[in-house]
This record gives sequence, C-alpha cells and structure tokens, in this order.
Amino acid sequence: MAIDFIRRLDQETKQKWRGFYATLSEKDQRRFAAIEATQLGHGGIKYVAQLLRCSTRTIERGIAELDDLPNDPAEGRVRRPGAGRKKRSLQTRQPSRI
Repeated sequence: MAIDFIRRLDQETKQKWRGFYATLSEKDQRRFAAIEATQLGHGGIKYVAQLLRCSTRTIERGIAELDDLPNDPAEGRVRRPGAGRKKRSLQTRQPSRI
C-alpha cells in the first residue's frame, strides 16, 4: 500500500509536508510524522523519515505517544476553568447619567 501512495506523492505535496513539518513544535512534529507513517502502512515509517529528514525512532516514539493519548479532551486545556474575559456588570455597561 505504501509503495502505491509514495509513487503518487508529487514534489509539491512533499514540499508542503516539509514546510508544515518545520512550523510544528517538536512534540507535534513527532505526532504528525507518526500519523502520516501509519496511514501509509508497510514501509511508511522509513519513507516518512526520509521525506521529513527525521529519525525512524522519532516516528516510533510519536506512534507510542498517539497510542497513549488520553480520551479526556479537557485534560490538555489551554485555559483553566473560569479563566478568560469576565462578563461586564450592568453598572459598567450603562453607567447612570447625572
């Protein structure tokens, strides 16, 4: 399966993958490479490692991380509950006119 897909991957797509990969954090790079490699199937890890110029061990580590992801989407929240912009009170929205 990977061989057929690899043959269809044109230069433009390869450049887009490399460009996108370069913008990601180290953790996200591992996970992106792991996702693409697993989608390719047999031979995918080696191919993606060569394409993105990373180690096969990096991709294997990314696959392990993806397998261990928690199912709780709130666990990795950027903001704490209650954080963020507070609602304005009625007095601050419509101050009394004297």
